[in-house]
Amino acid sequence: MENTLVVILGPTGVGKTELCLRVAEHFGIPIINADSRQVYRDIPVGTAAPTTEQQQRVKHYFVGNLSLGDYYSASVYEQDVMRLLHTYFTADRHVALLTGGSMMYIDTVCNGIDDIPTVDDATRQMMKKRYEEEGLERLCEQLQQLDPEYYAIVDRKNPKRVVHALEICLMTGNTYTSYRKQEKKQRPFNIVKIGLNRDREELYDRINRRVLQMVDEGLVEEARRVYPQRELNALNTVGYKELFECFDGKCTEQEAIFRIQCDSRKYCRKQLTWFRRDPLIRWFHPDNIEEIIKYIESLK
Repeated sequence: MENTLVVILGPTGVGKTELCLRVAEHFGIPIINADSRQVYRDIPVGTAAPTTEQQQRVKHYFVGNLSLGDYYSASVYEQDVMRLLHTYFTADRHVALLTGGSMMYIDTVCNGIDDIPTVDDATRQMMKKRYEEEGLERLCEQLQQLDPEYYAIVDRKNPKRVVHALEICLMTGNTYTSYRKQEKKQRPFNIVKIGLNRDREELYDRINRRVLQMVDEGLVEEARRVYPQRELNALNTVGYKELFECFDGKCTEQEAIFRIQCDSRKYCRKQLTWFRRDPLIRWFHPDNIEEIIKYIESLK
């Protein structure tokens, strides 16, 4: 069998974790995690990170290996995974499993990412200070001046995207657009994509119940612990943003929990829209574990 990376993807709450544990145990292989928030060790509840017991069942890569303040990006993730796979595939190991719901992380491994320069610490700290002092609107105005082409397409409500583009413009003297070639990279292994989905009503119900389970497991207390670091990009995500506003007195705890459910469902729709653009994904219901295993075995 040729070296093959099996990518199991799907929206939040669909049931990737248990299915992938079963698949990994069947083939005797580890799990390469593709979640941009589960890499941070301080927020396991709100990110639904694999538990200690689950990590004892199957070895996981890229779970809880960073502190909240550590810089990380899709580009760095691509380099880390490619380094891992270079040593992972051997004469006796031909199947690797990557799973998650972070669209950019999956895309960087499957298709590559543009070789955009790494932002130096001085520029990053300068832009962080400017964002805090000037706000997003002022930074958008500067981006429009320095790179009008990217300004026209960027999500101008996403501070991470706007700030990063400005960092590149200011650090290099070139437009961010000039580095966005979007050329697909060739990989030295086959890639097989398996998508997981459920009926929309069933999926939404699972998401709502999972949020309540997170609250029972200590989500509010976890958010309160990291509240002093709320400006970090790692915490600019569903589950924490809503609770931070609660702590700021802008809403009640129950209102924040309801908003987490709503925002989680919205993120789920965004994930499905992204994934459905890829015709190479073969879709399954998460309960069809045996069918998925047989499909992977048929690749030999």
